[in-house]
Amino acid sequence: MKIKRRKTKKIRVGDIFIGGEAPVTVQTMVKVDAHDIKAVVKQIKEQEEAGGDITRMNVLDMESVKNFGAIKKQIKIPIVADIHFNYKWAIEAVKQGVDKLRINPGNIGSVDRVKAIVKVCKERRVPIRIGVNAGSLEKDLLEKHGGHPTAEGLVESASRHIKILEDLDFDQTVVSIKSSDVRLMMAGYRLFSKKYDYPVHLGVTESGPPRKGTVKSSIGIGGLLEEGIGDTIRVSLAGGSREEIRVGREILKSLGLMKGPVLIACPTCSRTQFEMIPLVKRVEKYVDKLDAEIKVAVMGCVVNGPGEAREADVGIAGGRGAGALFVKGKVIKPVKEENMFEELVKMIDKIVEERRKK
Repeated sequence: MKIKRRKTKKIRVGDIFIGGEAPVTVQTMVKVDAHDIKAVVKQIKEQEEAGGDITRMNVLDMESVKNFGAIKKQIKIPIVADIHFNYKWAIEAVKQGVDKLRINPGNIGSVDRVKAIVKVCKERRVPIRIGVNAGSLEKDLLEKHGGHPTAEGLVESASRHIKILEDLDFDQTVVSIKSSDVRLMMAGYRLFSKKYDYPVHLGVTESGPPRKGTVKSSIGIGGLLEEGIGDTIRVSLAGGSREEIRVGREILKSLGLMKGPVLIACPTCSRTQFEMIPLVKRVEKYVDKLDAEIKVAVMGCVVNGPGEAREADVGIAGGRGAGALFVKGKVIKPVKEENMFEELVKMIDKIVEERRKK
């Protein structure tokens, strides 16, 4: 069943779009020194290869801001400048060619400073992301809402920043309302989405190391996407940016919001009589590189495997020393254990090639 997405404003970021009918995009961040152009470009190219749609770089000084121009010339995906407090950095980042700014107008200072940023953004058609974070909610809003971050407080903070931009006749805005608390984050986005039609950037901030962060992000981001809320996502992990992209893409594929290969595998049980987990890892590595929509299964036994995975396009079900290759639940031929990977790959390639010819 297709997810009915909330209708939002369509915002251009570089050569892609966020919101409207545009596909949900996957973002990540530069995690190396912003002063080291070579290292930054190398990491962004890795992000591109992993399937990232947008990247973002935080800056600490004007020197690193001025690196955006050189970086931009060497990458393909849009890049966002993450600016805190300093309006001169924001203006220079736009002049250097960034595709989007991440700033909070209320933290920039005077209205004149925000006006200067908006002016250059309008001239160069650069959108702005307002990023509200439960960890840095304004003191008066914390006091107003009982001393702790609440969904109402987060949305009220976002509203303040939005009003500043709207008063300056600027509406090319994306909004994020993040928290490390999954339920608070979800409540904030739900409330915001009832009040505004701006596209939203989903994320559970500071979600933790890969295993814990993947679980929290999958619940928070995936839960909201299932409700139709969300136009772009970032899985925030204490780990590599490529892993953030991989998890983000898997979330989208699992909800039918992104096309691409899908691997399903049984959890194993006492009926499993072959080395299934190593096979799964080999197949996963192969499938992840495919630029095709195909569902592949690796199952632990011939008894239930083909039937349980009948929705898969192709799969392998193992047994003691041998197994069975199947297509759409129908066994095609027996396969020796040592040949399982090669036979499965041959059938995957065959199906992909046949579909390309149609």
